[in-house]
Amino acid sequence: MPQYAFYIDTSACSGCKACQAACHDKNNTRSEIKWRRVYEIEGGGWEQQNGAFISVPFSYFISMSCNNCGSPVCVKACPTTAMHIDKNGITVVDPQLCIGCRYCEWACPYNAPQYDSIIKTMTKCDLCEDYLLAGKKPACADACPMRALDFGTFEELSRKYGEEKRLLPLPEPGLFDPGFIIKPHRDAGRATNEKVKVAAKKEI
Repeated sequence: MPQYAFYIDTSACSGCKACQAACHDKNNTRSEIKWRRVYEIEGGGWEQQNGAFISVPFSYFISMSCNNCGSPVCVKACPTTAMHIDKNGITVVDPQLCIGCRYCEWACPYNAPQYDSIIKTMTKCDLCEDYLLAGKKPACADACPMRALDFGTFEELSRKYGEEKRLLPLPEPGLFDPGFIIKPHRDAGRATNEKVKVAAKKEI
């Protein structure tokens, strides 16, 4: 079964959060439930130029949702099998089996499962599975004005974009086999050697 994946071009993302807004709109989720989130990575330092010290800051954005991992730790952490891989190869949560223990949330390194305090169960991105079955892409990918997001099978995307998965501050991809391919921002190399700050942009 092919693994669905996102292509994330951090060199093009402007942090506008159209993807996040599209996700809220399509799934009718409350503002505190963020199946797609835009993070700002900030950092910098000082360089000596012509006898003076110059500030050299940098920042870039990462749009992140469920990455439909090939080895999903959320599924392994779930004690009731509520979190599972469905017949289409998508990691989903069954609200009838979910007891709201939040083990999946604690296990996931990408903060994908989101606890709903009203219904007392976990919720998560399902890659807009209804759209996929209708031959369309997820709402977030189609909403991006900068075309910083693309969607398809990992095999399809890797032929177009390569197979890069590493970007600070994301965890080592070999641990989870996440379903994404990343084009790093031009300053991402600096971030590996400098202290960075990770912040979610102000909510819509």
